[in-house]
Amino acid sequence: MTHRRGAGLPGGAADGSATTRGGGTWDSALSSEEFAAIKGAGFEPVGQVLGAAVFSIGSSGVWGCPGAWSVADGRKVPPSSAWTSSFSQLVRAMYTGRRLALDRAVAECRALGGDGIVGVKLRVGEFPAGGTEFTALGTAVRARSRVRPRLPFTSHLGGQDFAKLVHSGWIPTGLAFGIALEIRHDDWRTSRRIRWTAGNQEVDGYTQLINFVRQDARRQLALDAAKHGGDGVVVDDVELRVRESECPTYGYSRDLTAEAVFVGSSIARFDRSERPTGPRPLTIMKLERER
Repeated sequence: MTHRRGAGLPGGAADGSATTRGGGTWDSALSSEEFAAIKGAGFEPVGQVLGAAVFSIGSSGVWGCPGAWSVADGRKVPPSSAWTSSFSQLVRAMYTGRRLALDRAVAECRALGGDGIVGVKLRVGEFPAGGTEFTALGTAVRARSRVRPRLPFTSHLGGQDFAKLVHSGWIPTGLAFGIALEIRHDDWRTSRRIRWTAGNQEVDGYTQLINFVRQDARRQLALDAAKHGGDGVVVDDVELRVRESECPTYGYSRDLTAEAVFVGSSIARFDRSERPTGPRPLTIMKLERER
């Protein structure tokens, strides 16, 4: 888990670990550059933390062909996280798995006396014995200050980016997610435009599907960032997956499902003075005596 780019550093700092004042040893997923940047921002690592959760996701809540209508029809569609959405059960499970893994990493951070977690890597994959595994891995850090956050923060930002944020008067408040799913049935208009005889033209139904699902995920990301008390959000990753399946209602046609996932760190300003960042201007004084 550790980077060994710090050859020549004293003690265990060369392999991503170091000895604490009390004689114990902490480990981290930080490189030597990240370690130095975090120390320069007034924080120190206290240990590597990991949270995991395995979910069996066997039901999406979708029945029949919910995409028989078209996004292009101009109908008002509820977000996929809403109770009235066909994908509400699946989307809630995707949120719950990520948050549960992150909460367990935060619990480890608290046990180490940390004030937050930097460099969070959130992964979702298949579990070998079946199901979906959610993991959150990062490095817990503690501020060298009397002022401490009430709750540990979480952030995807690495050491250097975290330090830049702190020096600029901002602090991460939490890892935020935006997840959206939508399905679209290939209606007659779409079927005509994807034939090889149709020539070069936009398939507006597909365009509207991916735009709709991205906008929905972006809205959910902003709402989640606001729940963490953030003034804004720094986006880490944007994923879009599109898969097709045979329509369960009309076997001769297909449905197209689009899934968008936004991940980012909500940030809040702790320095309200709006002072400019970067080096302070030099003070210039005259050296010659006035006559």
